[in-house]
Order: sequence, then C-alpha cells, then structure tokens
Amino acid sequence: MKKLLSVVLAAATVFAFAGCSKKEGGFDSSTSYTSSNTEFIIGSTGPLTGDASSYGISVQQGAQLAVDEINEAGGINGVKIKFDMKDDKAATADAATGYDALYEAGMNASIGSVTSGSCDSFGAKAAEDNLFFITPSASAANVIEGRKNGFRVCFGDPDQGTLAAEELTKNFTKIGAIYDTSDPYSSGIFEAFDEEMKKLGVEYTVRTFDAENKKDFSTQVEAMADCEVIFLPIYYTEAGLIARAAVAKGIGAELFGCDGLDGIADQVDASVTNTIKYITPFNVNSKDDNVVKFVTAYQAKYNALPDQFAADAYDAIYTLAQAMEKAGLSDPTISPSDLTDTIIPVITGSDFKVVGVTGTMTWDESGACSKEPQIVTLGEE
Repeated sequence: MKKLLSVVLAAATVFAFAGCSKKEGGFDSSTSYTSSNTEFIIGSTGPLTGDASSYGISVQQGAQLAVDEINEAGGINGVKIKFDMKDDKAATADAATGYDALYEAGMNASIGSVTSGSCDSFGAKAAEDNLFFITPSASAANVIEGRKNGFRVCFGDPDQGTLAAEELTKNFTKIGAIYDTSDPYSSGIFEAFDEEMKKLGVEYTVRTFDAENKKDFSTQVEAMADCEVIFLPIYYTEAGLIARAAVAKGIGAELFGCDGLDGIADQVDASVTNTIKYITPFNVNSKDDNVVKFVTAYQAKYNALPDQFAADAYDAIYTLAQAMEKAGLSDPTISPSDLTDTIIPVITGSDFKVVGVTGTMTWDESGACSKEPQIVTLGEE
C-alpha cells in the first residue's frame, strides 16, 4: 500500500536548533599540524554496520552526493573535497578511534558523528584539537554545549520535546508517552516534553523501556488504552513495533514522534491504521525546487528515496563548503584549528545563511541551527 505524506508547517515556531604526534587518549593539539593534503578532507563517523546502520548509511550517502556536486562545480575556491566516514557502530569508543584515524589522515574539518552518544565522544576530541564539526543528526544538547567548534544542522532535542508538548495539548486531553531511558536522544526529548507538560499543568501517562527490553511493547501499550495520542520520542524501529502492538491491542490512538521517526513507513503495513505524525525538517514530497533537485539526484545515484538523515547530511556538507568558500580558504594543508578560527566568524555572521533542502538555516555562537520545523503525517492513499 502506498504511503502519503502530508505536511503542516509549524509556522509559529522556529527552532534555535543551532601527521601529528599522538598523546595518550588522542592527538596533542599543541603539536603543529602538518599535512600533505591536495584536497580538503572532511571526516565523519557513523554506524555503517549494526542496528543503527540505516542512519549512518543515509548520512554517508547524503554527504557524498553533496561532495560530488561541489567537486563537479569546481570544489571550494578551486580545491576539491574528499569525504571520509569511519564506521563507529553507534559506539562511543569506536567514534573516538575513528576520530583518531581521521585526524592522523589529515582531516581538516568534519560533520561529526551521526548519533548523539558517538558525537559527544567525537566532539570531546574535536574540542581538544579545535577542529570544526557540524553534525547532521546528533541532537543531544551536550554534543555542542561548551564547544565553540561544535555546530549542528538538525533540531535540538529540547526544542522537539517542547514543541511536541505544545502541539499535543492543543488537540488532545488524554495523552500518553513511551520513551527509552537508556538512550540520550530519547531521554533528552522526553525531559523537555515533561518539563513543558508540567508548566502547562497537564497530567499524562508515561511508560518506559531500555536497550535490554525493546522487542515486546505489549505492557507499555496496554497502559495507553485510554489515550487519544501517544508521544514517541524514539527511533522508528521501536516505534514500528509499538504501532503493531497498538493494532494487536485494538488501540487506535494517534502516534506522534520526532525526527527519529523518519523511516517508520518501512516499519508498518496496511494493518496499522493509526495516524502517525512526526516532527521533521525534511519532506521528500516537497515541490520546492531545491528538494526536487536533491531527491532526483539521490534517487539516480542510490536508487532509493532520501530520508531526513540524508537531507541533513547533504545540508551539512553544503554549509561547511559555503562557509569555507566565503572565508576564502584555498589551502588544503590548513590546520583544523586555523580553519575553525577562520570560519566561525563567517558561519555565525548576521549575513550568513544557507538555503538548504531542510530549510533556510542560520547559526549563532551556540552552534545551534535555526530553521522552521514541519509536522509530517504518514497516512494511506
């Protein structure tokens, strides 16, 4: 059965979602950076294998498409780009190891890591070396907090949680929530949601799960029997299991999630008749010229439709390239620290914006991205 995506702009809300010697635990940033690069190297880590591999592969493909387009257009001030992504399996230790390998290979700048836990590990090392990173998808607050070199393209977790509370309380009185206590993405969104719900004076039903117990959701779903809507600040795999459990229990509540639900269409079938909505920066069916061009190019290259992770990665590469271009950078042997100090005043400048496939974006010194969210409804045609 075909799936229909309809989009509602949350118009009133804009997210401020803005060869070296090695020392023990990383590279000594006090040592001069030396490089024989003939092209700018942009590094990243992400889960290319394992349970979260779909996210990493989407980011890898979206980023590589952008790199290919930029290189075909002449590169950055005449210098080509190389994109190098290491598999971190969504594990913090592997993200740190990946960072070390990339830095040793001459990485100039980065789009960070895909998942929040890995990106916090990656970001800690990047902060030591003052290496610029702009993550497409690591949305936990601590990823960029206190790191002047850290930026992101995606929405921040607290912003999504607050918006979800505002949206749900406008339309429902019987509200439930199921979240993952072991995942920083899920917990971060839920904490902001819960804080806003308390401010609004709204009581609701809450159930949890963790990494060791995320296959059978019958107990959590049974507790939502009287709810009109269930908030799911989780990833699409578990959300799909919850949707099927709701069907099995005869619960017709609307399911409402955040950007982690992008991809849930592949997890549900015609038996799931519950309305499913989620907050996202990207609508694959948009008629916007930039989006149409991106979707067409992505399909031609990968024989698949892009998701939000691919779109945010595409925008992250273009953002970095646009900032480097505007800063006049043309020496691929520039040290990461010098590159960072050169482009931060550019990217945080009042005259800098990127018109991307996930919206028109600006940044401030916090590293958070400001752009308008969309609420996408997954339905049946």
